[in-house]
Amino acid sequence: MHIEYSSGFIIYREKKGVMEFLFLRKSNGDIDIPKGHIEKGENALRAAIRETMEETGLNVEPDKFFSMRRYYWFRFKGETIKKYLTVFLSRYLGGEVKVSPEHEGFEWIEPQKAIAEYSKKHYNYDHLSEALEYLEKRSMLEELNSAYSELPGKVTGWELSKKFVKGEGPSNARIMVIGQAPGATEDDTGRPFVGRAGRLLDELLKSAGASRKKVYITSVVQFFPYGNRMPTESEVNACKPFLFNQISIIKPKLIITLGSLASGVVCGVSAIKSNHGSVLRKDGTTYFATMHPAAAVRIKSNMPILKGDFAALKPLVKEALSDKKEKE
Repeated sequence: MHIEYSSGFIIYREKKGVMEFLFLRKSNGDIDIPKGHIEKGENALRAAIRETMEETGLNVEPDKFFSMRRYYWFRFKGETIKKYLTVFLSRYLGGEVKVSPEHEGFEWIEPQKAIAEYSKKHYNYDHLSEALEYLEKRSMLEELNSAYSELPGKVTGWELSKKFVKGEGPSNARIMVIGQAPGATEDDTGRPFVGRAGRLLDELLKSAGASRKKVYITSVVQFFPYGNRMPTESEVNACKPFLFNQISIIKPKLIITLGSLASGVVCGVSAIKSNHGSVLRKDGTTYFATMHPAAAVRIKSNMPILKGDFAALKPLVKEALSDKKEKE
């Protein structure tokens, strides 16, 4: 058996409100995304950028949160070949498509039509479906965040910051992390969990087998409570519908709640100091309640507790990601 590695880009655009992907047409009539072999000394992304330029003449801008790896088998000249394919995503940046000589032309095709054509050929890797799901959910989150960011002007007596800190991560993430509210650093940067507690969270996630870039991170309240105070009940109630809409759009397999407020609101676990490490399963989603990393930043004796919880979390992370791994 021979093993090959390749990578490429799904390039998308919206034309008159309709999503389309760019495909190259082969001499045998098949369609494919721009992709090719990973050369010695290249990583998958560099190879994908090079191959896309060589095959289409287009520049790309990799989406920060989308990449996927699959493998498939095929026979060539009597030999079984196992090919690993890494796929990235980019919006169309404009410019003329200049097709390489090995292709007969190019087409912009609606994803569902392209998926149907792939299915006729019995191709068994699902990068098109996953990219489409990602883009559709991202659009829904953008619409939701737009409405959420306008909340300060609609609530009488608003006492939180007016700067909205939106959630961050893949729109189709299998793991979601929910904290209490942004801190001062998050309010300044507009990004969730980037202060000391955020850096600790990154380490804890890594120890549990989860990369931050593959996790969607948000908070119960997405506006900074000045003085780093606990959000009031009325503030939580104003923000809660937006949080649950995020969950319903993303549909994560595993939700990690950090601290008493998030654990109480999302999965009904109170007194987190006594009930940390609690696991609940409901409607196909697993909930894991633990202490907030800020508690370990402030009080060092909490660090072993938090590390122990994330060690126990490891098999749940593996379970949540299991059907996102390489498959035929």
